[in-house]
Amino acid sequence: MTKIQFELDGKQVEAKPGETIWQVAKRQGQEIPHLCYSPAPDYRPDGNCRACMVEIEGERVLAASCKRTPGVGMKVKTASARAVAAQKMVMELLVADQPARQTSHDPDSKFWHWAEKTGVTESRFPAAERWQADASHPAMRVNLDACIQCGLCVRACREVQVNDVIGMAYRSHGSKIVFDFDDPMGESTCVACGECVQACPTGALMPAVMLDDKQTRVVYADKKVDSLCPYCGVGCQVTYQVKDDKVIYAEGRDGPANHNRLCVKGRFGFDYIHHPNRLTKPLVRLPNVKKDPNDQVDPANPFTHFREASWEEALDIAANGLVKIRDEKGVKALAGFGSAKGSNEEAYLFQKLVRTGFGSNNVDHCTRLCHASSVAALFEGLASGAVSAPFAAAMDAEVIIVIGANPTVNHPVAATFIKNAAKNGAKLIVIDPRRQALSRHAYKHLAFKPGSDVALLNAMINTIITEGLTDEQYIAGYTEGFDDLKAKIKEFTPEKMEPICGIPAETLREVARMYAGAKASIIFWGMGISQHVHGTDNARCLIALALITGQVGRPGTGLHPLRGQNNVQGASDAGLIPMFLPDYQPVGRTDLREPFEKLWHQALDPVRGLTVVEIMNAIHAGEINGMYIEGENPAMSDPDLQHAREALTKLDHLVVQDLFVTETAFHADVILPASAFAEKSGSFTNTDRRVQLAREVIKPPGDARQDLWIIQEIARRMGLPWDYAGPAEVFTEMAQVMPSLNNITWERLVREGAVTYPVDDPHQPGNEIIFTTGFPTESGRGKIVPAHVIPPDELPDDEYPMVLSTGRVLEHWHTGSMTRRSNVLDQIEPEAVAFMSPKDMRRMNLVPGDFIKLETRRGAVEVKVRSDRDVPENMVFMPFCYAEAAANLLTNPALDPFGKIPEFKFCAVKAERVAMRTAAE
Repeated sequence: MTKIQFELDGKQVEAKPGETIWQVAKRQGQEIPHLCYSPAPDYRPDGNCRACMVEIEGERVLAASCKRTPGVGMKVKTASARAVAAQKMVMELLVADQPARQTSHDPDSKFWHWAEKTGVTESRFPAAERWQADASHPAMRVNLDACIQCGLCVRACREVQVNDVIGMAYRSHGSKIVFDFDDPMGESTCVACGECVQACPTGALMPAVMLDDKQTRVVYADKKVDSLCPYCGVGCQVTYQVKDDKVIYAEGRDGPANHNRLCVKGRFGFDYIHHPNRLTKPLVRLPNVKKDPNDQVDPANPFTHFREASWEEALDIAANGLVKIRDEKGVKALAGFGSAKGSNEEAYLFQKLVRTGFGSNNVDHCTRLCHASSVAALFEGLASGAVSAPFAAAMDAEVIIVIGANPTVNHPVAATFIKNAAKNGAKLIVIDPRRQALSRHAYKHLAFKPGSDVALLNAMINTIITEGLTDEQYIAGYTEGFDDLKAKIKEFTPEKMEPICGIPAETLREVARMYAGAKASIIFWGMGISQHVHGTDNARCLIALALITGQVGRPGTGLHPLRGQNNVQGASDAGLIPMFLPDYQPVGRTDLREPFEKLWHQALDPVRGLTVVEIMNAIHAGEINGMYIEGENPAMSDPDLQHAREALTKLDHLVVQDLFVTETAFHADVILPASAFAEKSGSFTNTDRRVQLAREVIKPPGDARQDLWIIQEIARRMGLPWDYAGPAEVFTEMAQVMPSLNNITWERLVREGAVTYPVDDPHQPGNEIIFTTGFPTESGRGKIVPAHVIPPDELPDDEYPMVLSTGRVLEHWHTGSMTRRSNVLDQIEPEAVAFMSPKDMRRMNLVPGDFIKLETRRGAVEVKVRSDRDVPENMVFMPFCYAEAAANLLTNPALDPFGKIPEFKFCAVKAERVAMRTAAE
């Protein structure tokens, strides 16, 4: 790359190819005014505000430095009399239309800082007529009297986040920024990612929390702390603004996963930590209150069922109850659920407590309910449960397949990179029974019949093999089992699979050819693949697709199961799995178990433990009598909730550690008040295998304590001599027995903030793309495993004629224990709803807002119905985050035989209209 030499303000400088004059000047320490240009990642220069004009010798007109690239020998003056006069005139014209600074929406805005620096804070020109304020959105305020029409919000919405809500409308002096068809922001299709607010240089778009009723800024942070987002597995880096020990706002940082971007949850969903119902004292169940699976406890007044206790008393009761069961009924009578919301260090200590203090491997967490079948297939085939490439690899792909996932809802920031790639020309194929926002950007959407994933994928594999589209060299060098696949796949022709999956044979062939023939193809999948009784088979098919085409181990290729919670990857790595020690080392392997026994000074159980659903069944069978649950809510997340809640009430002793009195805590004997994400330090591992450091932003409220401290205190009372000073010591121990953490130290995390494993050298960055030279299997080859068509466990019939599928909505997350206590998120999506196709609603004589009764063989709920064109006929989609209409009262607990994951995505249901309730009711 040849550098370009030119003269900048009398000094010889060099520019890199493609670098603008503004960027070179910035690198040289010279500041040029700019308003419509943002140096934030992924914002292109526009040059419309003309505040950055510079003089170029020999040219008649001034040039916008944010867009102009230098040429060899060019002479540029950034502060000549002519350039400065132009810059000042631009600022004066803009200042004329601004509200007075002292009462403006943001006196601390980028605009006013540049006005000060250019010496122009007042104007000789008359002000233009401006627009009225828009306070229709719960999280943001629109005050276009401060708008300078720089276009940054348009680029933020259209080009960075690719939501296409904000645009410019009207003509001449009447032109303005609009949302959709000039709708109020709160009534538009805005998804509240807040990218426009972060980009706006004037305060025309502001967080509502910072403004008073007169739309004047009155709230300013007294400190800022860099940390992470507590929600999905994307792992966005965030700067939290704090005032008086209260988080007031979250801004995206230029982290490797998010490039400043956030979603509505990451930007506005932080205030659950300040909710009045936060637990601040330990609670102990009252002696006269018996457990009932249908019991309801008011989180604002739990004293109908519990009393406050000191930490000493509560910890003694919690630990003694567990010790009593262990000593009297045996080590197999105890179990623990850890949390994918906690840090790596907490997960490691929790599983260590269960294995050494309880004495068995009965430890699990929510990965069992989301990606257990994906991990089972990946381990079987590739000897690794992690993703092979980051989600940003979509930007290097020619073909992107998204199957059984809805990233715009579940992983919104990851979805932005997929949308960016599609805008740049990548062919996006969405494969899902339900359409989604990504479908609008897709080359094709394959709306197959629910539950027929294997039929569809096998038809693609059949096409690739029979048409000779395989990568024979890759197959010969890096795979095994291809001949078996080739023999068994013959019967799965697209023509035979068409009536099963509902996709035309020619479409199946076209998509298969595109995937196989592209220079780089990548597959993303979610719980629509994994949450089936055939979930492992689904993932086997995806692995086979990648292996037979060589679409793995190179930029723009790979297999990426998108992780649902912020630390599912890390918690799994750390050993919160009943059949694996940390780093997926099987408990039954003596050679792998011995290093842990030596480090932990104790013999370990060589027999795999029970999974989430198996534990609930074992409670009903009288085999498990005590549990310790940290940060999980199985009374909302498990399938067949009535069965799960009955199990919780059968326990002799239940210890729950959480932020709130959750539906699971209703049935506890002891509730221990824990620390929220923003109240702790620790490492977290995102869906990209990126280990990142979260920092304590504020202190826990009242007498709530750090989770790490609580786990240690329970351990000590169970006879374990633990004395970890903090997460750094725990991480150091983890690194001794977890090869994945080789060359990653706590000091390196503090210094760099994020490191992707595996890492080859302490001084080298991690490997974002793996499997470049083979696989960590014994043979070094990826194993191809054929899959046969297996129907869902429970098919629709005359009594239950529709299909029920569950999942998330954008604004809420997991069981809602956090997001439904966030003011903004709950204002946007406050009510339990079920989504149905308009045709089904017309057939049932329903209008949006009507109540329907959904009933399966396990239970029934009543819920409002919402019309959704993305839902296919004969299907009902229902979020599982609403306790008042808990979707998992209906779902089927049938398990995938390999991953032991329930079939959340498919069960038979009947829907009936419910008569309108009266006001008295």
